[in-house]
Amino acid sequence: MVKKKIELDHSEMLSKCIVEGMQENKAKDIVVLDLRGLESRVCDFFVICSGESSTQVDGITNAITRYTRKTIKEKPWHIEGQRNSEWVLLDYIDVVAHVFYKDARSFYEIEELWADAVRTDIPDLN
Repeated sequence: MVKKKIELDHSEMLSKCIVEGMQENKAKDIVVLDLRGLESRVCDFFVICSGESSTQVDGITNAITRYTRKTIKEKPWHIEGQRNSEWVLLDYIDVVAHVFYKDARSFYEIEELWADAVRTDIPDLN
């Protein structure tokens, strides 16, 4: 029996790495939206999570940046929202990470805006 080797493409690998960076700092309610099947997509994946405080939002953001740089030598092309830590966006071109303060996330409902995407909920680590 021959086993097929399954390789992740770059954006899949990057989104997985971002999830691991989020988990490193105990992010909550991590969701991966696969936008590749949508005609109006702006990138391949959105990776979304919540922090319990602005301090944790900053910590998660730093953990993602550190983890992606260390693991796959990637750094964000652009970062927005670090001043107020309500919603920090890390733009890696093919993948965009959204780190929300929990109240801001429910206000913007980004998952609902992209409800046609394939959604994967990542269980919280204890």
